[in-house]
Amino acid sequence: MHDKLRFSLGLVILSLATQAVAQITFYEAEGFRGRVFATEQAVPDLSEFGFNDRASSVIVEQGRWEVCDDVGFKGRCMVLRPGSYDSLRGMGMNDRISSVRERAQFTQYDNEAPAPLPAPTYEYRRRPHEQMFEAPITSVRAVMGPPEQRCWVEHQQAVEPGLGEPNVGRGLAGALIGGILGHQIGGGSGKDLATVGGAIAGAVIGANAGRDRGAPPAGDVRRCEANTKGPPVYWDVTYDFQGVQHHVQLTTQPGATISVNSHGEPRQ
Repeated sequence: MHDKLRFSLGLVILSLATQAVAQITFYEAEGFRGRVFATEQAVPDLSEFGFNDRASSVIVEQGRWEVCDDVGFKGRCMVLRPGSYDSLRGMGMNDRISSVRERAQFTQYDNEAPAPLPAPTYEYRRRPHEQMFEAPITSVRAVMGPPEQRCWVEHQQAVEPGLGEPNVGRGLAGALIGGILGHQIGGGSGKDLATVGGAIAGAVIGANAGRDRGAPPAGDVRRCEANTKGPPVYWDVTYDFQGVQHHVQLTTQPGATISVNSHGEPRQ
């Protein structure tokens, strides 16, 4: 009885010890895609494993890990906490990590990286040592989002006074009034000249009256136009693997094939 209890207790301790092992996984592309390298031990030079200056995203399964942009844990270093870092670009470490080592779990460091996303965050991320296959995609359906409104701001220039279009109606009225007034001046041929001159002057004054009115003032003007459809929210994808049809929703448009593991589960 004691032997059975001792054996069971040993299994529990072994299980807890296995779960507590610190691990960090590097991915060659952003979003946990591409080639994978995982380690549970310090690596002074990642070039020994063909992964020097290649990591673009990281998942810290357990513990805290310090990544450095030079071999031997030198150069610029940052401490990563447990979680998912879908891109190293924002912290300036994309394609720059050359060495990595575990650090104390509960110590505060001055060079800690920004808070990661809670892990796990990416259901389709490739696991270390996972065999991959290419499955042909049989259909793709883009699911569109709601209509969007696109707006922008334009700077509107003021119109110079007198540069507006002539007012034809006012010009005719001015000519008539000017002709009547001119006809009342002088006599004989002088009256005719006065009539013609008054009509011309009245037409000019009437046509230009209000040409500088209604001109929009200078300033910024907001304009908008509506799109009938928004961008795709996701792509509904159907693919075939070993004679079995599978369905998956992806946030990026797929190609002709999709990467899957031996169970037909998608990996990106």
